[in-house]
Amino acid sequence: MSNVKQMAGEAALDYVSAGMKLGIGTGSTAEAFVRALAPKVADGLSIIGVPTSERTRELCEELSVPLTTLEETPHLDLTIDGADEIDPDLALIKGAGGALLREKIVAAASDRMVVIADTSKIVETLGTTFPVPIEVDRFGLAATRNAIEKAATKLGLSGDIVLRGGPDTPYITDGGLLILDASFRRIVDPQRLAVALTCIPGVVEHGLFVGLADTAIIAGETGVEILSASDAT
Repeated sequence: MSNVKQMAGEAALDYVSAGMKLGIGTGSTAEAFVRALAPKVADGLSIIGVPTSERTRELCEELSVPLTTLEETPHLDLTIDGADEIDPDLALIKGAGGALLREKIVAAASDRMVVIADTSKIVETLGTTFPVPIEVDRFGLAATRNAIEKAATKLGLSGDIVLRGGPDTPYITDGGLLILDASFRRIVDPQRLAVALTCIPGVVEHGLFVGLADTAIIAGETGVEILSASDAT
């Protein structure tokens, strides 16, 4: 684990207080947060977490971070999670790790979302370095892909839409769904694309997180910078 990711994970502890119900994200930077959180819990910090993936659940159990579920605890105080891209408005692309559906459910159930990342995740326009992951049902996959292409074309977007893992060994999410990775390159209006994707019946969820994060902790070689959605222009 890089020192930069460790810095971001440790900085996120400043937002955690006793008694909190936490959404705990997925990915290498979120893992750094869990590893920073575990010693605090061992020292007596009383929190309970909802993991966004089986991978995160296993790590929390290994490190004795107490867990609950959204069924037992449907309202959370805070979610701390990573991101694949972060734009100046704190709109995000998430889902390279395949947990986007659960990540969005958990984030939406929280009062606030703090994103932790390194400086490489900052972009001027979403889609620059990462495709948009789109979690889809197996049924009607070709029709769903066509609908995504049509919706993107109406917004002036184009690019390859590929099945993650390929047709012979497709990647299966924790929810038993598939992921289409859509390389739209420059998404000038992520909100419009998010709405268009949501309207497609075969799309269960997409990796555009718009209006969910209010703070971003960005770690780099020179230290940690805090970005706020209220500062966005």
